[in-house]
Amino acid sequence: MTAPAPRADAAVRHGEPLAAHTTWRVGGPADVFYVPPTVGALSAFLAGHRGLPLLWLGLGSNTLVRDGGVRGAVVVTAGGLGGLGLTGGTIRAEAGVPLPKLARFCAQSGYAGLEFLAGIPGTVGGALAMNAGAAGRAIWEYVASVETIDRQGRVSVRTRADFEIGYRHAASSREEWFVSGSFVPAPGDAEAGMARIREHLAMRNRTQPVQTANAGSVFRNPPGDHAGRLIEAAGLKGLREGGAVVSERHANFIINDGTACAADIERLIRRIQAQVHERTGILLEPEVKIVGDAL
Repeated sequence: MTAPAPRADAAVRHGEPLAAHTTWRVGGPADVFYVPPTVGALSAFLAGHRGLPLLWLGLGSNTLVRDGGVRGAVVVTAGGLGGLGLTGGTIRAEAGVPLPKLARFCAQSGYAGLEFLAGIPGTVGGALAMNAGAAGRAIWEYVASVETIDRQGRVSVRTRADFEIGYRHAASSREEWFVSGSFVPAPGDAEAGMARIREHLAMRNRTQPVQTANAGSVFRNPPGDHAGRLIEAAGLKGLREGGAVVSERHANFIINDGTACAADIERLIRRIQAQVHERTGILLEPEVKIVGDAL
């Protein structure tokens, strides 16, 4: 007997608290919360909910959800769109695949180049959307093609030429979202690749507050400088707003000490911007997305 196709509404919940789905561990409820089991189920969900605003989440890093929550639908790819495979030297990963998993799969399969992804706490979909990078590399350098989905649930194949690619930026003229990426890394040695991954992770552990509730780098690096250096030079390490604190280990990270709400974090972001601007004339631009309603 053939198993029935998953229903589009099988994983829909209402009023789901988003604090459980963000790495800052803050955020109010989503009106509609959906983890798509397959791209086909996602297509059906989108086609059936055309009037709802959409917010996309992966692992919930790089995002600050306000305490009042999100009106409309939140689509969470992590835990759902997790396909990962290798065909003829091309690695295809669906949007919900964690970047460390993609990095390990690439190295263990005998390919080199994606090791830098091992230290980024996000998913393939989010990484494609913001051209995530580390150690001087960025994910779009390795993209052969992507699959996108539009508001009507239609899936298309796109290439790099269809996007404007830049620093922490990948923009399309269409309203569409990434559901998979196909990557063509260079041939490599599995043992050497895993060694490079261990080096990336060791560096991250030395320089970032990895054992804390945070969302990754808060601000984009301004041209020719680093946001963390500017924040540290302004004497802001340890600056606190409620339960939100500027990390003593890396000044471009804000930590939730376990008592913060989203409003604490947002106020601290604004204080950092104001004080760095007053000192240097540079207005730091947030790298994190700030979404949802305030209480």
